[in-house]
Formats: sequence, C-alpha cells, structure tokens
Amino acid sequence: MAKPMTKTQLVAALAEEMGEDKKTATAALDAVVAIITKEVSAGGAVTLPGVGKIYCRERPERMVRNPATGEQIKKESDKVVKMTIAKALKDSVNA
Repeated sequence: MAKPMTKTQLVAALAEEMGEDKKTATAALDAVVAIITKEVSAGGAVTLPGVGKIYCRERPERMVRNPATGEQIKKESDKVVKMTIAKALKDSVNA
C-alpha cells in the first residue's frame, strides 16, 4: 500500500493543477476544509462531486466492554463523522 499524500504534497499537486502558486493553493484547500468542518459540525452534510458525501451521524447510548478488565460500562450517545464514497470514485479505483 502506498503512503498517504501529505498536506504539502497535496498543496503542490493542487497548485500545479490550478496553475497557481502554492500560497493560493494552500488558501483554497484551507477554505474548503473550513467550510466542510463548519457545515458537518452544524449537523449538515457536504457532497464533493466525484469523491463522496461527508456527514455527521449520532450513535445511540450503548454498552461496551473494557478489553483489559472485561467490565461492561455504559457509553453515552455521541456523534461520529462518516463518509460515503461516490460511485464514480469506486469505479475508477476498480477499473
């Protein structure tokens, strides 16, 4: 498995694709991340065309087990961020 792309590598690739400098690409990437964070934390969802949908889901209260002691404890309900991958991306990976 290949190493994941770092933010620096992503910014460099984005700058090259946009035909802009790295400073502009960094600002664009940071703006997109800020918008996604704001929308999902408010309970909404963001669809990135060709990539997928990022959304927040609430998990109900449940019983979990401490693996060290085997003790059953109640875990309060919480929220988790999920992502559904777009069919176009799945198809391009499997092609």
